[in-house]
Amino acid sequence: MTDPLEALPLRHAVLLGVLHGPAELLPISSSGHITLIPWLAGWPYESLDGELRKAFEVALHAGTAAALLIALRGEVGDAARGLDRRRITLIALSFAVPAAAGLTLERTIEEHLGTPESIAGGLLAGSLAMAWTDRVGGVTRAREDAGAADALWLGVAQACALIPGASRNGMTLAAARRRGFGREDANALSRHVALPVIVGATALKGTRLWRRGLPPGLAGRFAAGVLASFLSTLGSTWLIRQVERDRSLAPYAVYRSALAALVLRRAWRRPRR
Repeated sequence: MTDPLEALPLRHAVLLGVLHGPAELLPISSSGHITLIPWLAGWPYESLDGELRKAFEVALHAGTAAALLIALRGEVGDAARGLDRRRITLIALSFAVPAAAGLTLERTIEEHLGTPESIAGGLLAGSLAMAWTDRVGGVTRAREDAGAADALWLGVAQACALIPGASRNGMTLAAARRRGFGREDANALSRHVALPVIVGATALKGTRLWRRGLPPGLAGRFAAGVLASFLSTLGSTWLIRQVERDRSLAPYAVYRSALAALVLRRAWRRPRR
């Protein structure tokens, strides 16, 4: 059995944390990158126990969420002060769908959809969804118009993002654009429905990790990754406005497709055991 400290050296934990911040803010799948970059670089990360890998990814999400709560405190405060029945419904419904999907399908997804090839498939599928919805979606609605039906669409989008490579940001942006929201409003809705899911997943995985415990010495690697994720997110929040200003989601779809092609090419050339 691989030593966890060898599978996750301190420098790799920090580099993955640095990568996670911008990857989470762009619609390119942070979880996909956290798996694929070590695989492409030949790091021993994939030899780390699957539960520990998942826990590390959730820890990185916690660092990103904490940074976003600080960087977007004005926006979060405005949303909290303006909380009414419509917004509570929006948050509740968009949270319930991925929560139910995660609780029922988590093990199946982790066992069958965590390979580089399946992540590449998720990247490609997400790219098609983003490109199509961005092309057909019209700017006819503002975020204040979002109702129960929109919440369900956003919830389904977040449930689809449980598939590695799909991207929560990308799927919710695609769903919001398809529902007729403009780019800025779609981004705001994406952030507002994502934070509760990230916090919920972090709490669930954190509780499991606390009960199980970490191998000796690994806690420091997790802490370094979380700190790196926190700082890289704070330094990358300008990317949020960049996505809002971009005229199309197509460049991100092209990048995702290129990465998927690189992964599939490497996988097909890999010697079979």
